[in-house]
Amino acid sequence: MLLVNSSQYNFQYGNRIHFPYSIAMLETFLQSSDHINQNFKFGKTFVFREHVEEDTNKCKNSDILLCSCYVWNWEITIHLAKQVKKINPDCLIIFGGPQVPEDTTGFFEKHPFVDILVHGEGEKIIENIFNTYLDDKDFSNVKGITTKEFKTTFEGRINDLDILPSPYLTSNIWELVEKVEGVKWICSWETHRGCPYLCTFCDWGSATFTKMRRFSEERLFKELEWFAENKIGYIDCCDANFGIFFERDLRLGRKLKELALTKKFPQTFQQSWAKNSSEKIIPIAKELQEGGLLTAVTLSVQSLDENTLDIIKRENMKFDKFSNLSNQFRQQGLPTYSEFIRGLPGETLETFKRGLEQLIGESKIDTIYIFHCIILPNAPMNIPEYREKYKIKTVRSPIYLGHSSVNNRTMEEYENVVISTSSATEEDIQEMYLYSWVILSMHSFGILEYVSRYYKKAHGVSFMKFYEEVIEFCKTEKSIFSEEYEKVIEHRNKGYQGKGWNHCDPNLGDIFWPIEEATWLRLASQKKRTLDGINSLLDYLEKKLGYTTPKEILQDLVKFQLFLISTKEDQDIIKSENFDYDWKGFFDNSSELKQTKKSYNYKNQVIEKDDFEWNKRAIWYGRRGKICKFDSNNLAESQINFEAVEIRNN
Repeated sequence: MLLVNSSQYNFQYGNRIHFPYSIAMLETFLQSSDHINQNFKFGKTFVFREHVEEDTNKCKNSDILLCSCYVWNWEITIHLAKQVKKINPDCLIIFGGPQVPEDTTGFFEKHPFVDILVHGEGEKIIENIFNTYLDDKDFSNVKGITTKEFKTTFEGRINDLDILPSPYLTSNIWELVEKVEGVKWICSWETHRGCPYLCTFCDWGSATFTKMRRFSEERLFKELEWFAENKIGYIDCCDANFGIFFERDLRLGRKLKELALTKKFPQTFQQSWAKNSSEKIIPIAKELQEGGLLTAVTLSVQSLDENTLDIIKRENMKFDKFSNLSNQFRQQGLPTYSEFIRGLPGETLETFKRGLEQLIGESKIDTIYIFHCIILPNAPMNIPEYREKYKIKTVRSPIYLGHSSVNNRTMEEYENVVISTSSATEEDIQEMYLYSWVILSMHSFGILEYVSRYYKKAHGVSFMKFYEEVIEFCKTEKSIFSEEYEKVIEHRNKGYQGKGWNHCDPNLGDIFWPIEEATWLRLASQKKRTLDGINSLLDYLEKKLGYTTPKEILQDLVKFQLFLISTKEDQDIIKSENFDYDWKGFFDNSSELKQTKKSYNYKNQVIEKDDFEWNKRAIWYGRRGKICKFDSNNLAESQINFEAVEIRNN
């Protein structure tokens, strides 16, 4: 029997790690062939990064090593392959996956220990390689590969996906991994392949072309039942556009809800919603929400600048439709989030700021994510002519993996981050980073959201003008905000120098936090200092902008702002507070600010005694679900005992 080993290294997120799904699809398909199954023995797949040296030794007698390559495991996979070739020169080493470059110029000179590169969808190609290995080892007739000697023509797509056996339904997935006590496995799950879009920053459409192909519903329903029976808590849906097949995906949503409610598994369903989502997906989202599986619905834009969108070949829905849609989701009680990309070609500092102003000022989006522009090896943005046309300059930087464990890193992985383009200098993109941080941590997460909304409504101060002044305040006045500003400046500067983006604060747990989430956690954990910081900010703003807002209004405003934030010291099941002004009416009913006694209350969204559990629930898990803050529109009002208020005030 010929021995096959395989690798698909991953990072842990807390106690969770992904099954090696890509390898499992390949090997399950291979084992469906009697000819292959009778001649090859398949070892366990290498998943845990800290075992790489031990894994190398397991390959001393391997005949074939299959390596599934992603941006988050490229360096460790290269290391494994190089060491295996040293101790076992006859081992056939095969690389496949999204990180394998289509343009292989110079690849084998740099990586001579790799024998075959597989391009595109791998199952049929790997089957042909294995059959050829048993025959005469002349791989020149195998489509879809590159070797040191030749590159063959492209292998066609698999149109009938159900010829591929499920690694879950065969339970082959359990045969591939070492069960480790305390480790919970994440299941990657495909319901279709392909993407109809051709965004230049993405390799999804370009890698799969645009043809959409579906797995059968019967198979998908059985896989969902397998997840529940095997107590899989987390399903990571790999579709580029979940919800694009509305009727089918609605049925899948109902099945997910049924299993979650009756069998308590799965507990989390993570998906990439269909681009240009419409009101059609509301019923799907409602099913997931009723099953406790919905985090939020994506309404992504990436940019709101028309020139930038043309350059990256992305067509967004009209913004008025986008805004109306976000409002529809809010009315249905469905949280939403949107995504921006910082540093896209065509984007300037001013268009970036203008887009953020529009997004937070003219839509009902609950949460925003802002990402680096990353150049992927097979994305159209990486084509030399495209990079030259838009003067795209990058820095090679340790990969950013928010919420991954600080332990078991083994060796650094890297990604290429855009630091300048023809439309934005390095200084411009660094300023974009600063505005990203202040908008996310202070506005999107609620720390200053209602303060900024007050100044916009009362004085016509735009959100970007307000947050420009917040940044100036951080530069000139000492406070808890200036401390966070100094942290983010140091973090930003190191990042753009290629020193990495992971942020660790031992007080927040043994994971790498997104800097904006870490800022929020530190502010939410120090309520008194945050209160003092906001008061100092308001003193600064009033003087700088020439306003003379009565002190009693500002004090009541700050109390209202802090009341709506999840803070660590508030552990009451019901949070309630009395106010001297009708803030709910002012912010949500377009009324003038009225001086009248009001008492508001709401159910506390985060009650956790353990610090790290509180951190996770409030902002890691709670960011999309808006658990870090409460919406004033949903506040309940209660009768005030005026006599008790008078006694307390005295």
